[in-house]
Amino acid sequence: MLAINSRTIPDLAPWGTVADLGAEILDGEATIFGAMAHGAPDAPLSCGWFAVTRSRFRMTYPFNEHAVVVEGSVALTDERTGERRVYGVGDAWFVEKGAIVLWEVACDRFVKNYLAAA
Repeated sequence: MLAINSRTIPDLAPWGTVADLGAEILDGEATIFGAMAHGAPDAPLSCGWFAVTRSRFRMTYPFNEHAVVVEGSVALTDERTGERRVYGVGDAWFVEKGAIVLWEVACDRFVKNYLAAA
């Protein structure tokens, strides 16, 4: 078992932009970085760290996801219900596959630790 200090973010590799994940970029570059702890981004079950730069984008989730904020903050809006919530360090959320979510990242870098299941 790999033990990681909850305050340690591993080195994150460049992964392109959120458009490479199927998201629609509305503002900013939305450059992404990540590190895998288990699986691969397209595996049925994966977990790791995901970072994105200041931006605004819309994403339709291709998987179920549980995430915890480890750096920065983000406002997420469920576009089906209109519910908007702001998440900061230590906050967590769950998103169901198929949800359409508007992301608003107002800080230079936002980082989450996530578990995704297809």
